[in-house]
Amino acid sequence: MSLQISILTPERPFWNGEAEELILPTETGEMGVLKNHAPIITGLDVGAMLIRTKEKWSSFAVMGGFAVVKNNVVTILANEAEASATINADAAKAAFDTAKDNLEKAEGVKQKVEANFAFKRAKARFQVVKVLNKIN
Repeated sequence: MSLQISILTPERPFWNGEAEELILPTETGEMGVLKNHAPIITGLDVGAMLIRTKEKWSSFAVMGGFAVVKNNVVTILANEAEASATINADAAKAAFDTAKDNLEKAEGVKQKVEANFAFKRAKARFQVVKVLNKIN
């Protein structure tokens, strides 16, 4: 038996399936999950999530949330998720560059916090497109 993964967003069940490996963007760094992983609950950061099935790797942009791992079942409660296949690579690159410039120009606490969040979202979307091109 492999991992049974469910990704849920507030709008809908986003992805369900079996996988051999999962890499999550946690608040303390990336975390890999394989079969028979120890039970854990972890907070998710905005970032790239990778899922390896028997056939291929898939990448998703996850915009925060939580993950629960127990008995080879992984439940991911994401604030928002987007599959790399639905992301336009050129638009993601342009948004990343714009967000990076805005972050560098941000002044004041509120503007810096908002620019940092926009940068993390744009970076996650751009990363999943880049990662998918490298691994497949």
